[in-house]
Amino acid sequence: MKILLLGGSGQVGWELQRSLALLGEVTLAGIDGGTTLAADFSRPETLRGVVEALSPGVIVNAAAHTAVDRCEAEPELAQAINATATDVLARAAQASGAWLIHYSTDYVFDGSGTAPWREDDATGPLSVYGRTKLAGEAAIRASGCRHFIVRTSWVYGARGDNFAKTMLRLAAERDALSVVADQVGAPTGAELLADATAHMLRNVTGPGPGAAAASGTYHVAASGECSWHTYARHVIAYARAHGRPLRVADEAVRAIATADYPTPARRPGNSRLDTTKFRSTFDLVLPPWQRGVERALDEMFQRA
Repeated sequence: MKILLLGGSGQVGWELQRSLALLGEVTLAGIDGGTTLAADFSRPETLRGVVEALSPGVIVNAAAHTAVDRCEAEPELAQAINATATDVLARAAQASGAWLIHYSTDYVFDGSGTAPWREDDATGPLSVYGRTKLAGEAAIRASGCRHFIVRTSWVYGARGDNFAKTMLRLAAERDALSVVADQVGAPTGAELLADATAHMLRNVTGPGPGAAAASGTYHVAASGECSWHTYARHVIAYARAHGRPLRVADEAVRAIATADYPTPARRPGNSRLDTTKFRSTFDLVLPPWQRGVERALDEMFQRA
């Protein structure tokens, strides 16, 4: 099976290179020198040619404009990368009969309430990032292509920049930290998303009993929930227990409200995702968020 992977240099894309290799020949497309095919998401019209050049059985789109605050200042670029390019890929997938795997976000919801969001709940994005990601979802559904839209939250990995690495750096530099405590979600590892993706694809492209699983939207996130403040305290406590040199004391990691830390883009307060559909459809268990975070931290410490 030929697999076209776009966005392979990102946190999720890097892990997908590993997980998808078990399913077939993976070809990377991007704008950096490490890819086989050139793909520029800021010029969406060029992507159809990328798909036609390879004629893959599966297209995995891990590329996105994910700098949430910068999207507010770059709405046209965010629209091109997150929505228009996705539309081009979806129509190319429909024309060729390929599966399209696309990653979306909890930011398509308005963050109200405390109940975990289900796939069929009403959306209401608060930011340019959320609106453009939702537009990308709509384009995929409208195309009629076979697809998995994988919504997730608070993605991190041992590679690249993320919240945990930022907290460790600041904890080593400062005597006190202030972290938002009224936004709640589940930190989800890029490795978990990549493995889940490979399992989903195996079920629809292989001979097993799951081959009839319907295309559609699935929520995939680690189990459990926490605030950014709880997440930060867990990262710092784990690092301290493993001998990392930190200046900040545990009691100096202060909880603050979202209103106390204004940002260009509004963040949802409730980023909880209901993963029942994914777990029941594919018969998988999603591990606690703490386990994945600690594994990623161990890998970071080994590289340091």
